[in-house]
Amino acid sequence: MENTTQIEPAQNQAFLSSQQLLDHWQAHRRLTRRLIEAFPADQFFTYSLGGMRPCSELIAEILGMTGAGMEGVRSGRWDAFQTMDASSKDEVLAQWDQVTAQIDTIWPQIPTSRYQEVDLAFGLYEGTMYWFILYLIDNEIHHRAQAYVYLRTLGIEPPAFWDRS
Repeated sequence: MENTTQIEPAQNQAFLSSQQLLDHWQAHRRLTRRLIEAFPADQFFTYSLGGMRPCSELIAEILGMTGAGMEGVRSGRWDAFQTMDASSKDEVLAQWDQVTAQIDTIWPQIPTSRYQEVDLAFGLYEGTMYWFILYLIDNEIHHRAQAYVYLRTLGIEPPAFWDRS
């Protein structure tokens, strides 16, 4: 028999706190960053399969949507997706780190009530703000999985998907 401890949750206690969700997302971002690091610089902007976009374009979408999206979640102001201005993998990594810092800065400014509000993100995605944040995380995971396939076809072992340390 397993040794487990049962903890009674407080009345109306959330399954996950805002900080726990942020920590979960930032763990995914660390893993995606390691994937970018593992990608060969000479293939990052050009390699693709089956009509999919190169890894650089997948990452550019994540960066653009996340950077502008976090401001929209915080304020309700939905500026256009930011564009990635990078011509090297090192520049992409620097932008990745800037957006990661932006998430950490904006996150504590989001009122808890905002997560339940419905908004039209970028004039395209209508839903609650918690749904949109989950969409940002899901979109990153989806594109990271595509890049995993690229790495494997290039003969490179990608970072372990479960290691988000």
